Amino acid sequence: MLAAAAPVRLKVNGRAFSHIAQFHPELTSFRRDLHAHPELGYEEVYTSARVVEALRLCGVDEVVTGLGKTGVVGVIRGRSDTSGRMIGLRADMDALTMSEQNDFPWKSTRSGMMHGCGHDGHTAMLVGAARYLAETRNFDGTAVLIFQPGEEGFAGAKAMIEDGLFHRFPVESVYAMHNWPGLKPGCIGTTAGAMMASADRVTIEITGKGGHGAHPYLAVDPVLVAAHIITAAQSIVSRNVRPVEGAVISLCAIHSGDLHAMSVIPGKATIVGTVRTFNPEVQALIERRLTELCTTVALGFGATATVNYERIYPATINSTREALFASDVAESLVGKDSVVRDMEPSMGAEDFSFMLQAKPGAYLRIGQGGEGSCMLHNSRYDFNDEILPLGAALHASLVEQSLPLASQ
Repeated sequence: MLAAAAPVRLKVNGRAFSHIAQFHPELTSFRRDLHAHPELGYEEVYTSARVVEALRLCGVDEVVTGLGKTGVVGVIRGRSDTSGRMIGLRADMDALTMSEQNDFPWKSTRSGMMHGCGHDGHTAMLVGAARYLAETRNFDGTAVLIFQPGEEGFAGAKAMIEDGLFHRFPVESVYAMHNWPGLKPGCIGTTAGAMMASADRVTIEITGKGGHGAHPYLAVDPVLVAAHIITAAQSIVSRNVRPVEGAVISLCAIHSGDLHAMSVIPGKATIVGTVRTFNPEVQALIERRLTELCTTVALGFGATATVNYERIYPATINSTREALFASDVAESLVGKDSVVRDMEPSMGAEDFSFMLQAKPGAYLRIGQGGEGSCMLHNSRYDFNDEILPLGAALHASLVEQSLPLASQ
């Protein structure tokens, strides 16, 4: 269980937080129900239904289902609409393929599935914002609340966009946030520019010539080739990428031969790994150099190698104006000392990047742990319910301060 889950007293300003704090127990119950019923990408049937039910109870003006298969969009119109402006807020809904090792009452009831990344909390925070915005409507324009499926490797953001999300709801900017155990509760961080890296998948297929382990001179050993490729690949970043650029090559798995056949040299070997970059030019450089290296190293041993380089998620790049604005909004809630405006980018990846390619916006981190907390994707992780009102208030304040009423 998350070490920082004990009640904390957050120092938060503003009417949005005070209002939302009144239904904090209901948000907690909602979040824990989602945690107990995790669902994988594009299978969020129960989760989507609970979101739809909650949005309708909140009194939102419109609920749209089926965008990106299991995605949900809630629309809330402000007290006026003289500006005609529209702001988007996004939360992800899916869980992970992993087994939970917690023992609290709301632990996962589904074998091999767990909300190990806090998407249950993200969804609950956006539902909290929906309730507040629908009850108060202290803004001029329209708030579009996007509940997205399939963030964990399924590119649900891209699916919603391809399904007409921004054609149907032409928001001028879009915001998202992710809990971060490395920040204390009550802290919020973001930065202009790169927030998270791109995620690429690399599959290297090596073909040699099988044979007897006692007579390797009659074979072309793909295991030996794979070993040289793995070692040589570590030189690509250090000797091809400028030190001021961020890049990672991790070849994480290799399969070849049979563990029960100690004297059989196999004919093939497969290496799988990932490449992480922030700059598309660096991404293209690594793809080219990795392909060249694998091909020529294999050739030098009399083998062949093919590289399948898949670009899964692009880098998550905050637009400058929206990142600065989001930082200002965060500061109005928690104060200057609790806002990190130059958050260190992460080599992790996030499919909100597809939305930021289509619209200006910003991705934020909201602190939920601090020292001793379980990191994301840990089997003992749990979302810290104490930050639910703050996250909901941050969502709501992004709308209210983006779309102020004329009298304000």
